[in-house]
Amino acid sequence: MFHKISNLLFFPLILLFPFSLYMVFVYAPEEATMGIIQKIFYYHVSAGWVFMLAFGLVLIGSIGYLVTQRRSWDSFAASSAELGVVFCTISLTTGPLWAKPVWGIWWTWDARLTSTLVEWLIYVAYLMLRAYVPEPTKRANLSAVFGILGALDVPIVYFSIRWWRTQHPAPVMGGGGYLDPQMRVAFFVCLATFTLLYFFLLGLRMKINEAEDEIGSLKRLAGSQA
Repeated sequence: MFHKISNLLFFPLILLFPFSLYMVFVYAPEEATMGIIQKIFYYHVSAGWVFMLAFGLVLIGSIGYLVTQRRSWDSFAASSAELGVVFCTISLTTGPLWAKPVWGIWWTWDARLTSTLVEWLIYVAYLMLRAYVPEPTKRANLSAVFGILGALDVPIVYFSIRWWRTQHPAPVMGGGGYLDPQMRVAFFVCLATFTLLYFFLLGLRMKINEAEDEIGSLKRLAGSQA
């Protein structure tokens, strides 16, 4: 299914990328206090949404694998974890770039920042586990358990700024903050672009996994016949 979705998303993404740049840097006004640096918001928050989506889908894929023992679920979970780490890295990188001019510091051990860093470390460890366990079934089972446990940090990341008083600002969407209507439109365009990019890359990564499995099967077949 994701293979077909990936093909369908290619051309919409070609149009959305330049359109999102226009919306962020031309259509949306500059924030009165922060100025141009506030433009990072559109990418920082969008990347944050996507990595939480990706790690949430790792949970679904991991449960699906443990229930069915089907390789496709394992591939889905692993692919989503890889992309989640990429988008989480974007979020962790853009955050300090935005924080330094606004807060005067690159980093603080605030609840949102710390829980996000922990989430990133968990899934880097997940990918390392997959890299160092050679036996496919054992790797898939261990990864599924690890993926489920790692996803438990996602609601902590999301609710941290609601549960604790933190340096990180409250959400502007449904959190009592205000966002200019033009900024809101630009944000949703950017969010849609990042989300579609995630699903596009997910389909591509699963295609690669399928090809790797076929190559592995051919190697094992050749080895048994040698």
